[in-house]
Amino acid sequence: MKKVNCWEFHRCGREPGGANSAEQGVCPAATDKRLNGTYGGINAGRACWAIAGTMCDGKPQGTYAQKLGDCGKCDFFALVKKEEGKDFLMTISLIKKVEE
Repeated sequence: MKKVNCWEFHRCGREPGGANSAEQGVCPAATDKRLNGTYGGINAGRACWAIAGTMCDGKPQGTYAQKLGDCGKCDFFALVKKEEGKDFLMTISLIKKVEE
C-alpha cells in the first residue's frame, strides 16, 4: 500500500508545482528535507505536524507547540499514527532520530 503525503491526503495543491503553489506558496512540509523518507514520505510529507508554517483550514500554523493541539485533531495525523503503530514518534523524538 502506497503511503500518501499530507498534500495528497488534503489535496491542498501546495506541493511544488501544485495547483495552489503559485498563489498560496509551497508548503514547508513539501520542501523540508530534514525529514525526507520519514514514515515513507517525501520530505516532511508524512510528518507535517513537526514543521512550522504549514497550513490548517487555510490558515498558516505557527511553531510545533502552537499547532500541536490542532494537529492532534487532524485526520491525516491520525492516519499516520495508525499506519506506523509502535514505530510512531512525536516531533522531538522524530527530529532527534533524523539528526543521529
